[in-house]
Amino acid sequence: MKNIAFIINPISGTAELQSAKRKLPKLIMQTLDAEQWLPNIVFTERAGHATELAYQFARMGFDAVVAVGGDGTVNEVARGLVKGNGRMANGERATALGIIPMGSGNGFARHLNIPMRAQKAIEMINHSEPISVDYGLANGRLFVSTCGTGFDALVADNFAGSNKRGFMTYLQSVLKEAFSYQPQTYHIVGDGLDVTHKAFLITFANANQWGYEALIAPKASVQDGKMDIMLMSSHALLGSASLALRLFAGSIDDSHFMDTIRAKDVTLERESAAPFHIDGDPVEMEKDIHIKIVADGLRVLVEKRF
Repeated sequence: MKNIAFIINPISGTAELQSAKRKLPKLIMQTLDAEQWLPNIVFTERAGHATELAYQFARMGFDAVVAVGGDGTVNEVARGLVKGNGRMANGERATALGIIPMGSGNGFARHLNIPMRAQKAIEMINHSEPISVDYGLANGRLFVSTCGTGFDALVADNFAGSNKRGFMTYLQSVLKEAFSYQPQTYHIVGDGLDVTHKAFLITFANANQWGYEALIAPKASVQDGKMDIMLMSSHALLGSASLALRLFAGSIDDSHFMDTIRAKDVTLERESAAPFHIDGDPVEMEKDIHIKIVADGLRVLVEKRF
């Protein structure tokens, strides 16, 4: 028998998802393989609570802790596991992260091909295996999928302040801000790079997408020890229609409005402090930001390959 904890964020996602999460403990007990897993189910009560709970479960030696929510919840649980697991000197004993995607974008779960339906995601846990993946740090703040600055960070800030969730709310924020946004000039140094670029946005991608299948870094891998740095031209609005199509077709990196840099460890120097996002959530950050990838720093449950 293996110990597994489910940390449920009751307020992430749409009203429909929030309602579904109230019924989730029953679904877990009905679907989870009782001969393999011994479950512990808890609901978060405040921001940061998932990190505290995940840390406690990791220190208790649980085999897996499952984040039930969106990318923000996944981020919180991952933070707790990284802290609780230490430096993963013995990766075989580290508590693994599981995901039941019940948030808005669900970018990290989509990258890992985790089913979007809760029951299917639980069934996957029954025949899953842990793999080692990378995570990133931006001035010491952990991210599993992406972080960034520019237009997408501004939209993330607006989206967080909205009382509605879902793709249409996100799209409305994009359309509201797009034509008034003023790009900044950025300087990226480190890992052999010295790049100055006036950009509409810059995304530092460990995984391949923001969420909603919006593939901002189609070739990004969570197992290569590097991040894909995606720089969108300050003239991106001229090609906004084609960029939008490419974003969801997985070919945005082929656009002449995009440049891609791959690196392990860089510093982003900005003209001034501006919005920044970590896995889609807006955060207060300094003007200059040190961003690096920690290779094989986290274990994640995925579909068993053989």
